[in-house]
Amino acid sequence: MKQEANGLALAPLALFLVIFIGTGFFLTMNGTSMAFYQLSATVAILPAIAWAIWMGKDKINDKINIFLRGAGEPGIITMCMIYLLAGGFASVAKSIGGVESTVNLGLSIVPASMVLPGLFVIAAFIATAMGTSMGTIAAIAPIAVGVAGKTDIPSALLMGAVVGGAMFGDNLSMISDTTIAATRTQGCQMSDKFKMNFLIALPAALVTIVILYLAGEGGQVVADGGYSLLKVLPYITILVMAVLGVNVFVVLGVGIVFTGMVGFVSLDSFNLLTFSQDIYKGFTGMQEILVLSLLVGGLGELIKFHGGITYIIDFIGKLTKGTKSTKAGEFSISALSVLSDLCTANNTVAIVLTGGMAKEIAESHNVDPRRSASLLDIFSCVVQGLIPYGAQVLLAGSISGLSPLEIIGNMHYCFILAVVAVLSIMTGFPRIRK
Repeated sequence: MKQEANGLALAPLALFLVIFIGTGFFLTMNGTSMAFYQLSATVAILPAIAWAIWMGKDKINDKINIFLRGAGEPGIITMCMIYLLAGGFASVAKSIGGVESTVNLGLSIVPASMVLPGLFVIAAFIATAMGTSMGTIAAIAPIAVGVAGKTDIPSALLMGAVVGGAMFGDNLSMISDTTIAATRTQGCQMSDKFKMNFLIALPAALVTIVILYLAGEGGQVVADGGYSLLKVLPYITILVMAVLGVNVFVVLGVGIVFTGMVGFVSLDSFNLLTFSQDIYKGFTGMQEILVLSLLVGGLGELIKFHGGITYIIDFIGKLTKGTKSTKAGEFSISALSVLSDLCTANNTVAIVLTGGMAKEIAESHNVDPRRSASLLDIFSCVVQGLIPYGAQVLLAGSISGLSPLEIIGNMHYCFILAVVAVLSIMTGFPRIRK
C-alpha cells in the first residue's frame, strides 16, 4: 500500500549527515588531527534512527520491526557477506605476502606515472565483466593500498581511482543489478540501454583517465621490492574468475582457500591455525562498515515507511506536471534517482522504488525508454559513489583505513560523469535513433 507523502520523514537522514559531517568539519576548524576519524558513523546514525522510530503514531514495536526488516533486507545482507569475504581474502593475502608481491610485480611492469589510470581501467573492466562494484573493490583495493606504501601517490587518490572504475563498470555492465532494474522498469532492451549509457559514460571515463594521468605523472617508486609469482597467483586467479563472470561469492571464497594453499606451500610458519586467525582478523576489520550498512538499511526502511520516498516521488511529479518538455522530463527522472539513492544508499533499490514514476514521466514528456533507463542508472551510480555511507566507499575506506570523505574528495569519475550527464540532457546528446 502506498504510504502518505511526508517530507518530515527525510529529516532523520539529514540529522545523521549533519552530525557525522558537521562534527568532522567542526573538529577540523579547531585543529584536531584526523578530525573525520574521531566520530564513528555507526554512532552518529543512532540519534537519526531513534528519531525515525519515535516519529509517527504507529506502535514502537511495529516501527522497530520495520527497522529490523530493512536491516535484514537481502541486498543489505549480501553486502555484509561481501564485506566479510573481502576482509578475509585481503587479510590472508597480506599475511602471506601476496599483496606486496602483486604490487612489486605491477610496479616492475607499469611505471608509477601510469598506476592511477591503470587501476581505473582495470577496475572498470572487471566491474563491467562481474556486474558488481563491490566485488571489484574487494579484489583491487588491497593492491591499491600496497601501491600507496611503495610510491608517493596518496592513498585517497588511489582508492578514488579504484572506486571510480568500479562504478563505471557497475553502471554499464549487462549483468549488473542496476542495469536489470533500470531496463525492466522502463521497458527497454539491455543492449539498447548499454549503447545509450556508453556514449555518456565513455567521455567521462576518458576525461578521468587524463586527470588521473596528470595527477600521478610525477609519481615515483619510493620502495623497491622483489616478488614471488606463486604469491601473485591468487590475485591472477580471482581476476580471471571475475572476468569470466563467476559469482562474487565464489570468486572471494575460492580466493581465500587458494591464498591459504599458497601460504601453506610458500611459508613454513603458515599453518591452519594461522590461516583461521588471518581470516578472522579480516572479518573483524569489516565490523564498522558491516554494522553501519545494517543501520543504514534499517533507517532507509523507516524513511520509506513514514512516506519519505513517496514525498520525493510526488514532489518531482508536481514539478513536471505543468510542462511537457523532454528536457524537463529527463531532469526530473534524474532528480528522482538522485534523491531516492540519497535516502536508501542502494542504487538498485533506488531504481526499483522510483522506476514506475520515472516511466510515467518518460511517457508524458516523450522521453525514450532507453534514455530514461540510462539516466536512472547513471545518476544512481553517481550518488552511490559520492555518499559517505554508501557500501562502495565504506568498503574502500575499511580496506585502506581512510575516512570515506577522503575517498569521496578524490572520486573524479563520479563528479565528471555527473557533469557529462547534465550536459547530455541539456544538449540532447546522444541523438535517439528510432
